Amino acid sequence: MSIAIDRNKCVGCGKCRTVCPGSLIKLDDSGRAFIKYPRDCWGCTSCIKECPAYAIRFYLGADIGGAGSLVHTEKTDGILKWIIEKPDGSVSQIDIDPKESNKY
Repeated sequence: MSIAIDRNKCVGCGKCRTVCPGSLIKLDDSGRAFIKYPRDCWGCTSCIKECPAYAIRFYLGADIGGAGSLVHTEKTDGILKWIIEKPDGSVSQIDIDPKESNKY
């Protein structure tokens, strides 16, 4: 499992670095995030959920049924949107209300 960080979108807030349980995310000289060893990523997605610039995407490999899809999150009006970009160009979205996520 792995993440990809788009340095052009990164705003340098450091939130991803703070929440990474493996301390894998670093900041370069310009203050932008990068991951030196993507293969070491645990796949927890904590960084994706914290990134305010949507600069981090999670790679869904074929081993977990993603066949190369990329996932990122966006927050709108208190709803966490998981956006899945498939290799064929199609996009799916799953909306989660954090207030309801532990209901069941």
